Amino acid sequence: MQIVTDKLLDLGVNEGSEINDSQLILLGLEENEKLEFRELALGKELSDARAELFVLIGGIKAKVARERIIKNYKALQKFRKEDVGVVKTEKTVPTPSVSSTNGDVTIYCDGGCTPNPGKAGSGIAVYRNDKLDALWYGLYERMGTNNTAELGALHQSLVLAQKESQAGNRVHIKCDSMYSINCIKQWAISWEKKGWTKKGGEIKNLEIIKKAYFLYNSIKKDVELSHIKAHAGFEGNELADRMTMYAVEEQSEAFVKYSQNINIAEILKMRAG
Repeated sequence: MQIVTDKLLDLGVNEGSEINDSQLILLGLEENEKLEFRELALGKELSDARAELFVLIGGIKAKVARERIIKNYKALQKFRKEDVGVVKTEKTVPTPSVSSTNGDVTIYCDGGCTPNPGKAGSGIAVYRNDKLDALWYGLYERMGTNNTAELGALHQSLVLAQKESQAGNRVHIKCDSMYSINCIKQWAISWEKKGWTKKGGEIKNLEIIKKAYFLYNSIKKDVELSHIKAHAGFEGNELADRMTMYAVEEQSEAFVKYSQNINIAEILKMRAG
C-alpha cells in the first residue's frame, strides 16, 4: 500500500497540467472535488497498483488512451500473478537478532472495501508457532472505507494480542496498512498532545484510532507491530484478505471466528479484496 504524498501527486499531475477523471477515480474522489483534490487526497492509502496507474495515466487527455493503459496494466498484473503460480510462505533464514518464529503468535490483519467508500470488512489470520491456528472476520460496514476497515482489523488484532501476551505468549502483529500503523505509532502522539486536533482540519476515524492507540500503548512492551507488503503472496496476509471479503459477503457486523473447515488452498480461491 502507498500513502498519498505531495511527491506522488506531483508525479501524476505535472506542473501546468490538470488531474484527469481517471486519476480522480483512482484517488476515490468525485468530479466535483477536482479543485480540492490535493487537500482531499493527501494521507489517503492507495494500493500499489492504483498508485502506479495514477502516475502512468498522468497528462494523458484522451480517455480512450487512458483506458487502454489501464487495461494493459491489469493484464500485466494478471500475468504476473499467474506466472508466480504459488503462494509464498514467509520463511526466512534465521539471523542472530531475529527469531525464526517471530514470536509464539503471529497475527496478520487486513481490511477491505469495494468500492472505496463502500461495503467494508475486516479479517485476521492467527498463526501459532508458524502454523495457522484460526481465522477471524467481521466489522461489516454498509458504507465504510478502506481506512476504517484497516483500523478495525488492527484494533481487533491488538485485542487478541493483549489476551495472548497476558497468557505469556510472545506476539507479533503484521499489518499491511501503513496508514493504520502510523496513526497509532506516530501521528496520534502529536494529536493527543494537541487535544486530539490537527492542523488543517478534523482527524478522520478518530474514535477507532483512539481505541487502538490507547490499547497499543498499554501492551507495546510485549507486542511487536510491523508492516508487511500487501498482495505479495504471503500466506497469512492473503488469508486475512480473504476474510475481509467473507465479512462483506456474510455482512457480519460482529467480529467472529471462521467456523468452517479451514482448507487453506480453498480459502485462497475465495474472493480477494
